[in-house]
Amino acid sequence: MASLITRRHTRTLRVYSRRWQRRLIFMVGGLVVGLAAVGLAVAADKMQDLFKAMDGRWPYAPLLVTPLGFGIAVYLATRYFPNTQGSGIPQAIAARSLKEPKDRDRLVGLNAAIGKVLLTTFGLLVGASSGREGPTVQVGASVMYLIGRLTPRRQPGLILAGAAAGVAAAFNTPLAGIVFAIEEMSRSFEVRASGLIIGAVILAGLTAQAILGDYTYFGHTTASLPIGTAWMAVPLCGVIGGLSGAFFSHLIVALPSTLPKKAAEWCKANPVFFAVACGLGVAICGLLSGGAVFGTGYENARAVLHHDGTVPLEFAPLKLLATALSTVSGIPGGIFSPSLAVGAGIGADIARLFHHPDPGPIILLGMVAYFTGVVRAPITGFVIVSEMSGDHGMLAALMTTALIADGCARFVSKEGVYHILARRFGAPAH
Repeated sequence: MASLITRRHTRTLRVYSRRWQRRLIFMVGGLVVGLAAVGLAVAADKMQDLFKAMDGRWPYAPLLVTPLGFGIAVYLATRYFPNTQGSGIPQAIAARSLKEPKDRDRLVGLNAAIGKVLLTTFGLLVGASSGREGPTVQVGASVMYLIGRLTPRRQPGLILAGAAAGVAAAFNTPLAGIVFAIEEMSRSFEVRASGLIIGAVILAGLTAQAILGDYTYFGHTTASLPIGTAWMAVPLCGVIGGLSGAFFSHLIVALPSTLPKKAAEWCKANPVFFAVACGLGVAICGLLSGGAVFGTGYENARAVLHHDGTVPLEFAPLKLLATALSTVSGIPGGIFSPSLAVGAGIGADIARLFHHPDPGPIILLGMVAYFTGVVRAPITGFVIVSEMSGDHGMLAALMTTALIADGCARFVSKEGVYHILARRFGAPAH
């Protein structure tokens, strides 16, 4: 009898030990992801400042620096850091669907994480129109996956948790991180891991707040939209933003394979020279926009949202084109922030049609519409824009705009860009 009780007691302790071990993995992982996100944010800002200082002093320097930098970045990515090209979110989505550890290692392993950080910041140093948030998702997924591999037992949900924590820490938007995990990363929710994922998201967000302070990504707004203006602005932003976002999505998926056969074959056979050509295109867009399209676009979006600056009519199309060229070139870098910046430009252009004293609400509508058109994740779209601006008074208008944009985007692209690109890394078709 005593031995039976002892065996039961030992078995109970073993079960509780495994549970606490699993919880500790998620909590430590969330903390490390938060630190990594902060480090990448600080490094990205420094690199952009250096490029802007150079561009301000020598406006024509990007015509040489940007193409050359693109070529170097793609050479390093293909030679030393494979599977780091582009956003990083498709790699994280694909890694969740792969079963073999060696296949996951190439997408969310140590080499991928190091390469993503180094080459994303390098891209911003040479003027790429790209963001750091998508790369933070791949880095977050890598951190969680690597920590999980230190334990003898398989830990489900780690890649999902790392990706969600990456979004939460990058934007200081914990709710958006959770919604992103449900709607975009998994298209379903893993009930067993849900509490641990939320815990990891919270810890990542708290880590970022502890270092950077309690902030909203685009600052606090108190936007309001009169019902008359809303009835016109909401559908207008939804249609234009949704179609524009879907066009961008189609563009980065189709290029360069839809070019004439010989041109497409040359691009695939010479990725470095193709990247140089894309870099030259980005530099020309930068020159035409007075340097506005270089980098993430965060400062432009924030300035126009808070009346601290304006963007010209051509900002949105030039930023769209520069981001598309940066993405298809193969350099590591995200489309999250640039998409919000393009959306802000579209909203600012549409706001010119109305005599509303505060264009901020319409700019928010443009942001959520374009982002939804690109990603095809309407819930993530209106949640993240609402959290980033600290304004919940626009939720109904943002929701409606996101749904209109998603409906319009279906006419151009049947699926979100991240899931289409994930299939290039081995993810199965839905």
